[in-house]
Parts: sequence; C-alpha cells; structure tokens
Amino acid sequence: MSPVVSEIEAVFAAKGGETYGEQVTQLEHALQCAALAAADGAAPSLVAAALLHDVGHLIEEPDDAFGQHRHDRGGAAWLSSRFGPEVTEPVRLHVAAKRWLCAVEPGYFDRLSPASVHSLKHQGGPMSAPEARAFEAEPFHDQAVRLRRWDEEGKREGLHVRPLGDYRELLEGLVLR
Repeated sequence: MSPVVSEIEAVFAAKGGETYGEQVTQLEHALQCAALAAADGAAPSLVAAALLHDVGHLIEEPDDAFGQHRHDRGGAAWLSSRFGPEVTEPVRLHVAAKRWLCAVEPGYFDRLSPASVHSLKHQGGPMSAPEARAFEAEPFHDQAVRLRRWDEEGKREGLHVRPLGDYRELLEGLVLR
C-alpha cells in the first residue's frame, strides 16, 4: 500500500469517528458519499473525491468561534500533493456547489439538513448572480455539483456501505506518482 493511502486511512482512523452536527460520523458520511457516487456510475476520480471531500474537517482545527473552517479549500490543498485536479477540484468546489444550488435550484435549500443550513450561513449563503456565473465558469463545477448532491444524501443513520479498505485499489490508481 502506498504511503498516501496509508496516511488517508490513518486520518480516518484518528478522527473519522467524530461527528459534525449530523447523525453520522465523518467516516460514515465519507463512505456513504463514495457509495452514492459509485452507484451513480461516477468516474473513479469522482468516487475518490466523494470519499475525501470532507478530509479538511479531519486535518484542520476550526478557525472561528462557530467551529467552522475552510475545509473545502484546506482539504483540496492537502490532497493536491497526493492526487490530480480531477479529485481535488470537486473537493475544493463542493461548498461553492451548495451555495450555487441554493441560488439556482428552487427547493434545494429546503432539502438541506439542519447542519448544512447552519454551515451555509457561515459559508456566505446562496450565491449572488455574479458568484453563480463565476462558479459556472470553473472547469470542474459539474463534478462539484454531483458531489454536493451525494454530500446531502450521505447522512443516513445505520446505512450499510462498503468499508474504507475497499477503496484502497481505487485510491492507489489515482495517487500522483
């Protein structure tokens, strides 16, 4: 096993059991998102992004009084020395995708979990029209939107999904050499 995959497993082992305002742990959420991506026929890189999209929560300390931090950008930066942009860019953009969906898709906000509604307030709220146009110009915005939808769905208590070890081969195939 590569040092990168070992490091990812160690991060999840150390902090994956923590919760973040949802009914599932960080690890359960990551595995549910990856399972949803795989079931949706996503490319391996997008399955990896779904699995790793919240790694910023596990590697950083909150930087404000509300327990929030820029986990999207911090996680993408941490991953960028380990994976290519097809993994890191959807991770970087997944918070922006939530803000965009809230701005452009009627009813999306109403489907957010209470924790997502709370964090949205600290992430800037729904995008303005200029922000939405800028997001739409991002090369990986479509992948980030798909990831965001799995992110909202991957919060089900007691859902049985594949274990983290089942993603080793997928991750190994994407690690930068």
